[in-house]
Formats: sequence, C-alpha cells, structure tokens
Amino acid sequence: MILYSTNNKENTADLKKAVMKGLPEDNGLYMPSEIPQLPKEFIENLSDYSFQEIAFTVSKTLLQGAIPELELKKIIENSITFPAPVVNLNEDMSVLELFHGPSLAFKDFCARFMAQLMSYFNRDEDKELVILVATSGDTGGAVAAGFHKTPGIKVVILYPSGKVSHLQEKQLTTLGHNITALEVDGTFDDCQALVKKAFLDEELNKDIRLSSANSINIARLIPQSFYYFEAYKQLKTNKKVAFCIPSGNFGNLTAGLLAKNMGLPVHSFIAATNDNSVVPDYLSTGKYKPRPSVPTLSNAMDVGNPSNFARMNDLYCSTWDIMKEDVKGYSYTDKATEIGVLEVKNSFDYVIDPHGAVGYLALKDYQKTNKDVHGVILETAHPSKFLPDVERILDMKVDVPERLAILADKKKESIPTSIEFNPFKNWLLKNF
Repeated sequence: MILYSTNNKENTADLKKAVMKGLPEDNGLYMPSEIPQLPKEFIENLSDYSFQEIAFTVSKTLLQGAIPELELKKIIENSITFPAPVVNLNEDMSVLELFHGPSLAFKDFCARFMAQLMSYFNRDEDKELVILVATSGDTGGAVAAGFHKTPGIKVVILYPSGKVSHLQEKQLTTLGHNITALEVDGTFDDCQALVKKAFLDEELNKDIRLSSANSINIARLIPQSFYYFEAYKQLKTNKKVAFCIPSGNFGNLTAGLLAKNMGLPVHSFIAATNDNSVVPDYLSTGKYKPRPSVPTLSNAMDVGNPSNFARMNDLYCSTWDIMKEDVKGYSYTDKATEIGVLEVKNSFDYVIDPHGAVGYLALKDYQKTNKDVHGVILETAHPSKFLPDVERILDMKVDVPERLAILADKKKESIPTSIEFNPFKNWLLKNF
C-alpha cells in the first residue's frame, strides 16, 4: 500500500511510515494512492458476514498486503470486540449506535485498531513511541482507553480547559500509567495547532519518535469505514440510503466517503454541524473560510478548521460542484439542539446525545426534499457523557453505564499549559 501527501502527490510513504509518522513533512495528510473496489458479491451479501469478517475483508482489500493476513486477523479480532447496532426510529430513519465500546464513543473502534496496528509496527523498535493527540472531547477518552498500558508507547493528550464535559475529562485524566493529559488554556484548534507544530519541528523529531492518534492519522479512517458496511448490512429497506454524520474534524465523514469509494452504495452523506459551520458554509457557497471555533453543547464538534477537509477536497479533486452533490451540509444552534434532544425522546422514546440530536435535525431537514431516502444517524457517543445537559433538557434521570460512573469520584491528574508552542516543546524534550 502506497500513500501520498495531499499537499504533494510525489511525497509518498508506505503504510508503516504513514501510520507511525502520522503527518507528512509538508503538513499535508496521507491518502491511499489507490482505493480498490470490493467485490460486488461481497457488497450484495453483507448479511452473510459477521462484523469482524466485514472489517477483515475491507481492511485486507484496502491495505493490499501491507500486513500479513494472519497478523491483520489478530488486529481485527483484538479491536472489533463490541457491536454497532442499528436502531430504527421509524420506517425512514435509523440510528447507528457507535457507543458500545470502552469509552462509550465511536472513536473506540479506531483507537483500538490503531493501538493494535501501532503495536505491530512498533514491536522491533528499541526507542519508545510518543503519541500526541488533540481532543475536543471523545478522541482523548478513546485513545486513552485504547492505548492504556500498551508496551513501548506513551500517550500525551491535549484538551481545551473547561470545554469538555466533566465525565469526558475524567476519561482523559484518571488512567495514569502511560497516559498524560495536558490541559490547554485555549480551544481545540489551539490544541490541534500545537500537535501539528510538534510534528513539523526538526529538533523534536530528531530526539523523540512522535506519532498522532488524531484523525490526521490514516490509521484512524480505516477502521471507521468498517461500521458503514456493518450498518448497511442491518438495514431492511429498498430505499436509497443516506448517512447523517455529526461532524467536527470530519474524519468520520471522510471514512464514509472511503467506504463509498470502495463500493458501498451510499446515495448521499449529510454533514451535520453546530455553530462551527465551516464545511456546510463551503458546501453552500464554494468558499472555504476557517475561523476560530466557538463552544457549544455538542463540544466534540467544536472545530473551526477541520483537518480532514483536505482529504475530502482531495477525494473530489478540489471540485466543489461534485462534492456538494454527494455531501449536504446543515448547521444548528444550541437552542435547536436542545429541541432536537427533546423531540427525539417525545417522538421515539429514544434518548439521544447533543451530537446525535444535531444529526437528527439535519436528517429531518434533508428528508423534507428527499422523501425517497432512508436516513441513518450516527449516534457517536452515549448520552450519559453529557449528563448535566441531557438531564436538564429532558428533566429526567439518565442511566450511566458502570464503566463511566466509576470515574466520577476518581482524582483528575492534568498538567496546565498555555497555547504557546515553546513551553510545550520544552516539556516534551524534558519528559521524553
């Protein structure tokens, strides 16, 4: 498997380099030089395969021999260990529940896969690998759980102070061992900027083996494509299918586009955002204008300059006219989000989190003019991760799974830091 940089297609890497390095030297993102097609028979008979079998077939096809099949099977068996069930709200609308993993978020799929993949590539290295990850909420918890106590790997999580939920923060800051949390006095975009600068700093990369677990790393997108196939398998509809994705850094939606390019017959994708509406604005106007992110109820989507837009643009050869036919964009305020949470509970007796509620609103608006399409909302996190807001909106108690509830009384351990790069760089040099 050969990958290239979105900034220069002549800048190529094999899978190991792309995964372990995370980011090309030219600050682009790695993309597969070829997106192979899955056999038509496989797509037509998805119901014959288990989730693990689907994941193995998709990854084997995409990776094209980069990892021996027996090793790839082990990676899949150790990472795809929980379900992704589809729950029907009505005959035209379903929810794909992606919160059944250890951190109760969709990123558990990619974090566990990435941990297994990096562990495989890292096994002959003498020097430890330091993974830097910026989080707007869910990524950090999933990465912490996925990489906890992985030999030869240490993880540094940067998160915006005061801008993640209480239980999300506990997931980042209570594991210890090889997991360190840096509490940044800024936004997610500031955290992401620090990580990107670190990868481009020659002195840091000379002294420390750095990699990323953000969706800038191609190893994140590969496993996220699996559950689009798994969801499609479960649908019992003759209608065209649209996936509605609550979106922040747009890795999840890009993984769906990857699945479509491999042959999954998806009619359209719906990019659902909060007030951080850079991509929906682009889809409407053809002009991409990043801006500082603003805090919202759906905090994991508080991203003002989504990294994976570069990959989306690459897939569509920078052609706005084509992208806007496949991807529809909608954005909603916090007030609308609250109405969405309440409406889903009252109409379908289903408790949805604020991110999923944004997806519900977008799908509902989309279906006003696309009545012949069955929509699937990606419910990316368990509602209990946003307990105060969900209980306030619904005026009811929400059950908290035990693996999350036990974190409430654990002591938070974090290191405060500014948005300035040099203090961050010096801390890395001192500690690694």
